[in-house]
Amino acid sequence: MLNVNKVKIGKMIDLSKSKQYVTAVKSIVLVEFKKIKSELIEEFTNHPVTLEIEGGPSASNRSKTLGGQGNLFSFIGFEENDKPTAVIYKKLNEITLNQTVISRDGRSRTFIYYPTAEEIFKVTPMPWATGRSWAKGIETGIAGLGAYLRKDDTGRSGAGIQSQSKNKGGGFKNTKYISHMIKNFERKILTLDGIRAL
Repeated sequence: MLNVNKVKIGKMIDLSKSKQYVTAVKSIVLVEFKKIKSELIEEFTNHPVTLEIEGGPSASNRSKTLGGQGNLFSFIGFEENDKPTAVIYKKLNEITLNQTVISRDGRSRTFIYYPTAEEIFKVTPMPWATGRSWAKGIETGIAGLGAYLRKDDTGRSGAGIQSQSKNKGGGFKNTKYISHMIKNFERKILTLDGIRAL
C-alpha cells in the first residue's frame, strides 16, 4: 500500500522561463501565423470579385453579381487607370504578429494586429460617393443596375454609362467578400492560442 505522506511531489516546471521552450513555441506560432496570413491574402487575390475588378473595364462579370452583364469595374464607376484593390492589399500586408506570451504550463497566447472589415470599408470609397464603400456594397448591394448599360469607350471607366432607359438585367447579386474573409481569418488565428511545443 502506497503511503502518500512519503511521496515526494516534484515541483512544477515553469515553462515560461525556459528560453529553449519559449523559442520553440514562438517559432511554431510564427510559422502558423504566416500560413494563416498567406491564406487570407490568397483568398482575397483569387476571389471572383477581386479578379473581376483587377481585370479593369474589359473584364467579364465572372462574379455573376451583375447577371453576367458588363463588369464591376465599370458598373462601380472607377476611372480607367484606377487600382481599387491596391489599398486592400496594403491593409492585408500590414497584418502583424505583435507578441506571443507563454504561460507557466507552456500554453501560448498570441496578439495580432489586423484590420477589421469596417476598417477596410473606410478606405474603399465609391468613386462617386465617398461616404459609401464599394467593398461593403459587394456584400450588401449596389443600386443602379437597371440603369447600367455595357458600352465600349464611354463613361468614367471606358466601358459603361448610366442611362435613363432600363435594361432587363435584374438586380445586383450580393456576394460574400471582405467580412467573410476576415471572419475566416479570425477563426484561424484563434487556433494560435494554446499552442504548445510538447
